[in-house]
Amino acid sequence: MKTNYAIEEGHSLMTTSRMNPKVDGFLNKAKRWKAEFETLRDIVLDCELTEEVKWMHPCYTFESKNIVLIHGFKEYCALLFHKGALLKDPHGILIQQTENVQAARQIRFTNVQEIVEMDATLKAYIYEAIEVEKAGLEVNYKKTTAFIIPEEFQIKLNEIPALKTAFEALTPGRQRAYLHYFSEPKQSKTRESRIEKYIRQILDGKGLND
Repeated sequence: MKTNYAIEEGHSLMTTSRMNPKVDGFLNKAKRWKAEFETLRDIVLDCELTEEVKWMHPCYTFESKNIVLIHGFKEYCALLFHKGALLKDPHGILIQQTENVQAARQIRFTNVQEIVEMDATLKAYIYEAIEVEKAGLEVNYKKTTAFIIPEEFQIKLNEIPALKTAFEALTPGRQRAYLHYFSEPKQSKTRESRIEKYIRQILDGKGLND
């Protein structure tokens, strides 16, 4: 019993040492899914990834490469695999958030018990994601031209030549991120609002999350 306790205590200390105080801050502010976030955090940290905060959410990396991210929505919380499209997904649990999302895939949850019951499965997926990164595998992205440009954004590109030039000068990844973000809202008014908010950022040569 003493030996088992020592192992458990050592494991706990190792997990604690990998915790990032910024994620503690994120969890303390969480109004919803706090228990679920904490459970997911424990599972991911068991896989010895580096804990960071990116895009205002807990993000876990391997040798500076993004592996998984924890985030929550109104109806569910999720573990997002950045290159989930490359995982084998033997249990059929990976979800493509929208048709424009090419690489990332989610595993969704609505309560702590679901997460606890999937502990071993989640770790298996995480370890596979790490192996994908070690192997240097990359997602074959569709060209930006394959994405539909929202009418509201096309109007702005036509009205402001400098905006068109700046947008075309962005990397394909940054272009895709903007087109996806601008296309998401169902209402034209909301799409226009998003576009207006990021015109200056595009003109400055910056991406959506820069």
